[in-house]
Amino acid sequence: MPDAIGWKRACHSVVVECKISRADFFADQEKPFRQKPELGLGCERFYLTPAGLLHPEELPRGWGLLESAGRTVHVIRRSARNLRTVIGFRHEMNLLLASLRRVEVRIEPQTITDFLKWKNRMAEYNGGTSPHGLLPEQQEPNDFLQEACEPPVTRIKAADV
Repeated sequence: MPDAIGWKRACHSVVVECKISRADFFADQEKPFRQKPELGLGCERFYLTPAGLLHPEELPRGWGLLESAGRTVHVIRRSARNLRTVIGFRHEMNLLLASLRRVEVRIEPQTITDFLKWKNRMAEYNGGTSPHGLLPEQQEPNDFLQEACEPPVTRIKAADV
């Protein structure tokens, strides 16, 4: 779980890890997803520290450095913009889905998860009937909920056989 994650347009994610001591930074380097960066979240990744705590050459490859000084944050080194892998993208989707499940807000008479589903909005628009050709919810494939180490399922159309 990152300290902060946000998304820009086109699913471009930015992760910020906050560290207040050098010991905390070095302990962070021992985490499994730091040892295998392809498991990590974020197209861009930054450490945010008090001014002067870290040197840019101490950072993992591709990571950026932000420093706080009072109420100001300075960009010391920019992050690479292509750090997220397919596995990292799946981890991000699982994080988003888990976050939605935790939301207790309800949009009467539906849960927020049901409200956000395109199919449910289309059915409401069509007077309660789903548009022709849509699969029932139970049959919808959801590759993002597969384990990150599983390869995605390849679907073969009958015409291809």
